[in-house]
Amino acid sequence: MTAAVTARFHLAFPVSDLEAAREFYAGLLGCPTGRESDHWIDFDFHGHQLVAHQVPPEAMPAVATNPVDGEAVPAMHFGAVLPWDQWEALAARLRAAGVAFVIEPQLRFEGRPGEQATMFIRDPAGNHLEFKAFRDESLLFAKDLSPYR
Repeated sequence: MTAAVTARFHLAFPVSDLEAAREFYAGLLGCPTGRESDHWIDFDFHGHQLVAHQVPPEAMPAVATNPVDGEAVPAMHFGAVLPWDQWEALAARLRAAGVAFVIEPQLRFEGRPGEQATMFIRDPAGNHLEFKAFRDESLLFAKDLSPYR
């Protein structure tokens, strides 16, 4: 069983266009905005604080990948673990909006501890986001002695 979340995380990340970030995070993903300036915007990301900081396009970091369960997973990414029904609704909303998936919605680690639904998308600045769901959220930190590849 996992412990109850008692702290919220804060993540600051670079974007090359604040208005495109606003349209993506507030518009497409439905994250309410908080404080903002000419150079950054706070977003409520499922109860956590994301801060998009505008940087020049050439300052955006490159992204390496690692193999995970047959996919090239972006090594640098963030996201949310959602209840299963919310994950399915988000996948449907992203498909309906014509969002290009980096990794299509799928079931990963099927039949093993840590089995999860997962999908990856990119924001307009190229930052990778993963959304996942567990049918049994108590398995979020489950261990398996066999290697994950």
